[in-house]
Amino acid sequence: MQITDLNLSTRQVRAFTALAEHRNFTRAAEQCHLSQSAFSSLIRTLEDSLGVRLFDRDTRRVELTPEGRLFLGGATRVLASLRDALEDLGEHSAGRRGRAGVAALPSLAAGWMPGVLASFHQEYPGIQVDVADVLSESCIEFVRSGRADFALASMRSVGPDLQAEPFCRDGFYLVCRKDHPLSRRRRLTLPALSGEPFIHLAQDSSVRQHIEAAIHPAKMNGMMELDQLSTVAGMVRAGLGITVVPALTLFHFDSDDLTALPVETPGLTREVFVIRRRDRSLSIGAQALLAFMMQRRPQPGERRGSRRGAAPPHSRRR
Repeated sequence: MQITDLNLSTRQVRAFTALAEHRNFTRAAEQCHLSQSAFSSLIRTLEDSLGVRLFDRDTRRVELTPEGRLFLGGATRVLASLRDALEDLGEHSAGRRGRAGVAALPSLAAGWMPGVLASFHQEYPGIQVDVADVLSESCIEFVRSGRADFALASMRSVGPDLQAEPFCRDGFYLVCRKDHPLSRRRRLTLPALSGEPFIHLAQDSSVRQHIEAAIHPAKMNGMMELDQLSTVAGMVRAGLGITVVPALTLFHFDSDDLTALPVETPGLTREVFVIRRRDRSLSIGAQALLAFMMQRRPQPGERRGSRRGAAPPHSRRR
């Protein structure tokens, strides 16, 4: 007998364990909701498939053979494992348990996402969420490598293996001291700010890339280049220069010394996309998380984030 060639059904295994428990064909057949003849056929087919006799039976008794006792332990474990697997799958399918991974721009992860995730965990307490707060290029790699189910990033050109769906649009704001002459302007454009000492974020940030693309071929008057939004806020607060940042990052600049004013320049809008793999379906947990986030995505021009004075002290750049 080639064990690997066996094709046993769960009905056969359940019938076997029922008969091993009751030692009576009539009661075992009733437990399995089968006629006695159908039940007997299942047991006979199982023994034929295994090539061994599992029960000694006559008109008065039914007893397990040595081979039957040996098979009983494994059959019980198989049914228990199958029951656990089905229960686990049911919990996942119902959205009561699972895991989801999302990679997101730091501005979204620090400002908008905490409140959304708090509400999500109240509704789906059994779904564990892993968050990677990284720049756009790293967001893409997290999805491509499978370390995240989906990403919220500002890059639309992601390659043929990934797909991008619009998530939200983010307007840009000038941030300067409240006593700066620009704070009294009614209308601001990016070219009008080009002569001011400017506090830049690093070259690989989406903020920097959007600003340079919108003002090209002109350039901002770069005073310094920094990695951390909290450091940018400190430099602007000290009067060393001005900066321009998306609305979703403004919670970093929530200070009595600073003001934020919208910048009106064609093309100066940051689009955030949901990035996911084309060849891989989302798990039930990841589907629930994405749907939850889509229903609560930031609206154009919305300024979300921490209350005054509650900005993270070492937020990474966008």
